Amino acid sequence: MQLIIVTGLSGSGKSVVLKALEDTGYYCIDNLPATLLPQIYENLNDAQERVAISTDTRSAALEALPENIEKLKAQGVNVQVLFLESTTQALVKRFSETRRRHPLSSEDITLAESIEYERQLLSPLAELGPHIDTSDLSANTLRGWVKDFVASNNSSITLLFTSFGFKHGIPLDADFVFDVRCLPNPHYDPMLRPMTGRDLPVKAFLEQQPLVREMYKDIENFITRWLPSFILENRSYLTIAIGCTGGQHRSVHLVEELGKHFTCQKQQVLIRHRELELSL
Repeated sequence: MQLIIVTGLSGSGKSVVLKALEDTGYYCIDNLPATLLPQIYENLNDAQERVAISTDTRSAALEALPENIEKLKAQGVNVQVLFLESTTQALVKRFSETRRRHPLSSEDITLAESIEYERQLLSPLAELGPHIDTSDLSANTLRGWVKDFVASNNSSITLLFTSFGFKHGIPLDADFVFDVRCLPNPHYDPMLRPMTGRDLPVKAFLEQQPLVREMYKDIENFITRWLPSFILENRSYLTIAIGCTGGQHRSVHLVEELGKHFTCQKQQVLIRHRELELSL
């Protein structure tokens, strides 16, 4: 059995992810008590090859989840945990717009306090698998990222390179963040300003800059140097975020080049361009 456990903060998009997994052929169960994981395996192992389960602070005995995951792995089950998170500001906005009640809210604490309390409760689960920061993601973009997650071969580590703009905030799901705002900026060339780091004129401009080549080589060497250690740690994902001011030129170019290099090195690679995807 291939089992994906979707968890994370209320309002972060777990229902969207579960629906996307269902569309790709997973048998999905929402809000399962953690203590029932072993029974799910016993009852569905012969009937379903791919199962996805959503569990969060609504679920009973949540503290038993890590232990039960280890038990399933010991039985040979391919278990993956996908943790969804978002900024408190984004979650407050979502709950306010939908007028839904937060599962931990009460008359004694505010919505923001409920979110922060839930974040503390879920912190042990945040260490169990890769994160997706859904703060600024549309439902369609999130569905696309989930399909990429499912399509990747999880028998080895996957390198996820993401570009972003510092003026829109640092991605919450990044393992490493590299700041490339010190590099020459194509934004100041009126011809290059409307383009992105994937366009040939921008690539040509950046590739002519010695500082860009040095920065690229330093990041490439860092990842190459430390990747074996993360593989030995049995990590399934390693997220490397490259940020410039707007997330349009420099960071996009470096992510594309790093993705090409490590793909040629036979590594599994996924590429995201956060700000470009938000503008679609």
